[in-house]
Amino acid sequence: MEQAVQWYGVRCVFEWTAGDGRTYEERITLWQASSADEAIALAEAEAGTYAADNRLGHLGFAQSFRLDGPPGQGAEVFSLLRDSPLEPDAYLDAFFDTGSERRQRH
Repeated sequence: MEQAVQWYGVRCVFEWTAGDGRTYEERITLWQASSADEAIALAEAEAGTYAADNRLGHLGFAQSFRLDGPPGQGAEVFSLLRDSPLEPDAYLDAFFDTGSERRQRH
């Protein structure tokens, strides 16, 4: 029995090696697929092209998240739960606000 096609967000991680040190990029893309495995396969294929086009290292890491419906205004496209003993400010400093992030500005 074939599964219905649904929307998935897939996060892949890349390494930029230009300049001093290393820079890592977490990138989330959207895919229509019949399973999380299929969405990851699609994302990994695109990630290989993205890495080659931008001369990046593709770390071979992918996580998927099934959306509850088609993407639209305010749709959640990815969610990750992580257990940690850190207090909120220390958690944000350790994982999201280290001071070395590069953010795209639009």
